[in-house]
Amino acid sequence: MVSKKGILYIVATPIGNLQDISPRALKLLAEAHWIAAEDTRTTQRLLDHFGIRGQLCSFHEHNERERVAQMIGYLEGGEHVALVSDAGTPLISDPGFNLVHAAHAADISVIPVPGPCAAIAALSAAGLSGKGFAFEGFLPPKSQARLNVLKTLNKEERVLIFYESTHRILESLQSLCEVFGDEHQGAIGKELTKMHETVKVGPLKELLAWLKEDEKRKKGEFVLLVAGHEGSMDSSEAQDGKHLLGLLLEEMPASRAVKLAVKITGLPKNTVYQWALEVGK
Repeated sequence: MVSKKGILYIVATPIGNLQDISPRALKLLAEAHWIAAEDTRTTQRLLDHFGIRGQLCSFHEHNERERVAQMIGYLEGGEHVALVSDAGTPLISDPGFNLVHAAHAADISVIPVPGPCAAIAALSAAGLSGKGFAFEGFLPPKSQARLNVLKTLNKEERVLIFYESTHRILESLQSLCEVFGDEHQGAIGKELTKMHETVKVGPLKELLAWLKEDEKRKKGEFVLLVAGHEGSMDSSEAQDGKHLLGLLLEEMPASRAVKLAVKITGLPKNTVYQWALEVGK
């Protein structure tokens, strides 16, 4: 008789607020034979908070290769494994690819347990325009390499999403201004779901100035977003944008109307400003 294989669960955990974890995730963490954790200390605090006594095993970028064989062995033997990262959804800029790939190759079931993800949380709150979105992870730490990467994305019509640390947030924003332009729309998601959570939307140069105003604003975990390149705006977007701008111009000065129209629609400021000039003529 062939023994039944275990299941590899990819379990999303909170990015800040512990109440964001799902009942299903808690149940599976409690039932799993092994919990493969990026940092066992971080995961242990989560388990302790919910009274879960799980068998933890460290699983990070420095030991992933050797741990894969171990985890596959457990799974082949019928034991269930829950893969978690420090926060959010595993494999989104976190280790785990090799394990998931090996599990599929071994005909082991891989089941996602959806939940928090900083990139998606920031995207949903930013309201930036774009034809879809593209998650780009962390930018290179060195200036020239960072600029080179951004230049390849300069005409991207999708909203771009990046992760960034306290130590490089200013440098990355400066690079974004240099490549995309000071007036290009962007957003900062800072410490999402945590006590000092902030979502700031506006032209890239204003986001940079906002960060520089207060040293405390540069501390935390960040998601950077860049609005999609306007490309060939479809006719319905242009029509709706012009209609809204026209209504606003009837009630307020042109500069204020343009600013509000950009905030509401997420359309490029230069485009909306040009529409206002045409109305003025």
